[in-house]
Amino acid sequence: MNDDLVSFSLHLASWIASGAMVFGGIVPYVPQYRHILRTNSAEGFSLHVCLVLLVANILRIFFWFGNYYELPLLAQSIIMIITMLSLVRLCVRVNANSEVSQRRRAFTDFDFTYFWKWTKFRDYLEFLLFFSLLVGMITYYLLDVYVYVQLLGFCSLLLEALLGLPQLYKNCVSGSTEGMSTVMVLCWTSGDFFKTGYFLVRKAPEQFWLCGMLQVTVDIGILLQVAFYRNRLRQLAIVTQHSAATQA
Repeated sequence: MNDDLVSFSLHLASWIASGAMVFGGIVPYVPQYRHILRTNSAEGFSLHVCLVLLVANILRIFFWFGNYYELPLLAQSIIMIITMLSLVRLCVRVNANSEVSQRRRAFTDFDFTYFWKWTKFRDYLEFLLFFSLLVGMITYYLLDVYVYVQLLGFCSLLLEALLGLPQLYKNCVSGSTEGMSTVMVLCWTSGDFFKTGYFLVRKAPEQFWLCGMLQVTVDIGILLQVAFYRNRLRQLAIVTQHSAATQA
């Protein structure tokens, strides 16, 4: 009886962990979607976040054909693509409402200046379809090439792992973390710790846990920036108050 209970508990924990992996990645973007919907403004949200995650997860799906990994991880990519497409569609609609007189910009213009800044949602779909067909054709012919398959998996996960790098760089340049949600970064960090542990326990391909560790490192770097810049701001405030008191 005890053995059955332990076995059931382990299976239940496994199912919960798999469910968290499938849907956990989209959780930070739900408040963002609701915020854009409520304010009818996409200002402050970069569509390039969607671009990186869409490309990364499309590559990860093609990686599955060359190196079968767990189905929950495949499902996670599909769910993330659907989520990012929903975000892109909302942002495009909101931007179109606020810029009525804007000249039409399309993917088929092949103007790199306006890459991923198109006017219609269908242009984003056309690019993603073109990209998927291109990668699909290359993967079809090189599916038996070990180096290509491993490189495909590494590129897909490296893109996602470096998602926080622009924020890290921006904080360094501005010398501040003002305007950045610390709660969001904490959610990223806890989620990435869980994700990396899941990869290690479930013996996912090396690309998964290596890039997971890199993602955790970037998250920790951003949190260290928060602590450093807040401490510096606090010290500056103390010095300013002391100087004002001395002059008085």
